[in-house]
Amino acid sequence: MIVQRTAVGRLMVSACIASMLAGCAATPMGPMVQVMPGPGKSFDTFQADQAACKMYAENQVSGQAEAANNRAVAAGVLTTVVGAGLGAAIGGAAGDAGAGAAIGAAAGAGTGAAYGAGNSGNEQMAIQQRYDNAFSQCMYAKGERVPGYAPITAVPQSAPVAMADPMVRAAQSELIRLGYLHDTADGFIGPKTRAAISAYQQTHGLPVDGTPSPTLVAKLQSTPTSAPPAATTASAPAGWVAPAGSPGAAPAASSGWVAPAKTP
Repeated sequence: MIVQRTAVGRLMVSACIASMLAGCAATPMGPMVQVMPGPGKSFDTFQADQAACKMYAENQVSGQAEAANNRAVAAGVLTTVVGAGLGAAIGGAAGDAGAGAAIGAAAGAGTGAAYGAGNSGNEQMAIQQRYDNAFSQCMYAKGERVPGYAPITAVPQSAPVAMADPMVRAAQSELIRLGYLHDTADGFIGPKTRAAISAYQQTHGLPVDGTPSPTLVAKLQSTPTSAPPAATTASAPAGWVAPAGSPGAAPAASSGWVAPAKTP
């Protein structure tokens, strides 16, 4: 009986070791995707990016292989123990519990090894896929060519549309009214508007900077428009006498003016 129990124990240990070997997932040694150097990338730069991205991918799957192996070993040990228990029960009914336990343990170990091997293969594929995804993302972010991904291109930025400034438009309108600016009030500051502002500031004893401001607009609005000089008409002075025989009509009569008498 003791010899039989020893044999059963050894068989169970062997079964556990077989389960551990069956459930052997490992961290991927490298990516399974083909990546090419990106536009303008030298091979040295590509190699540096590749090394950095491999390290990044390994960090992303760190510990997953060990966790998969632990699950496989646990499954193998569990099936071995269950098989040994069932075998012992069957053997006990037949009068030889030790032999039944040995047979049951062997059967359970075989089942556990097969189960662990299947799970290990699936886990290994999943770990490799996660590794490849992390590696591809890293290489794509660094500007390398990754299958299935378009190369990163810079999107041209459109220039912002300039908006008219109401304050500039108000200053321009007043400068046009006062005769300093001969242009349109479009709300955009330009050389003509700056020159007109400078001329107004110089004329009115203000600091000359050519820059519109609320204070300047208020000053412009309070400046009256200069009236044009009144037109003058020539009139004959008092007591004026036209020379004799001069052609043309006589000037308009004024106070005290006497037309000369015709001479023969």
